[in-house]
Amino acid sequence: MPSINTKLLSEVPIQIPSLEDQQAIADTLSVLDDRIEEKRAINHHLEQMAQAIFKSWFVDFEPFGGEMPSDWREGTLADIASVTMGQSPDGSSYNESGTGTVFYQGRTDFGSRFPTRRLFTTQPKRLAIDGDILVSVRAPVGDLNVATEPCCLGRGLAGIKSKSGNQSFILYTMFALKQQLDMFNGEGTVFGSINKNDMAALSVVIPTDEVVQQFESIVKPMDATIRNNFDEICHLQATRDALLPRLMSGELSVTDLAAK
Repeated sequence: MPSINTKLLSEVPIQIPSLEDQQAIADTLSVLDDRIEEKRAINHHLEQMAQAIFKSWFVDFEPFGGEMPSDWREGTLADIASVTMGQSPDGSSYNESGTGTVFYQGRTDFGSRFPTRRLFTTQPKRLAIDGDILVSVRAPVGDLNVATEPCCLGRGLAGIKSKSGNQSFILYTMFALKQQLDMFNGEGTVFGSINKNDMAALSVVIPTDEVVQQFESIVKPMDATIRNNFDEICHLQATRDALLPRLMSGELSVTDLAAK
């Protein structure tokens, strides 16, 4: 079987930019890195603000004198959202070439807020759409992401969708349910999990429609900014990753970029 050893590899000629050019390349790419980190910091701050508002209104009831208003009620997640449990397609349908529907198997595909494309399937079974909340239903139960496109849900995930279109309210409700969901992590079993009935039965506070709409008017634009920043981050990362090899090989120069 053909092979390559370190001696042969060490003799392969490669083009190395001068130290001056390397520094110029690093300076150029660091501008992109700085913009990426700035967007991430903004998103983190916005998410923390949104969670703080939710906690103030719907956990501590601070704007309402510290008590749940009498025209609110306690209910279950099934009262305000639909739950779709994932079901993995046949393994023969999986591919990494982009054919078919994006497929998320479980939390291994999760990012800090939005999932990362890794697999596709030509035989999708259970689907979520852009904006649906993706919840890990296998250990660790309760981790969350938000779908950015139509996708197939594997058996490690559930999709959560508001029944009234108030998806921001449902998202931060799910964040607030973290403690309840943690109870399913290994409780009485070696491997933690939660089924559809238990997910649907999670206890939630149900405010009036008017208050939910007030919350949405404040937080929905924040969520939209988080999504827009994420899209920009993806674009900046793709630009950086495409530029690096072209700059290092000499195909492009920093001067060429400055001219553009």
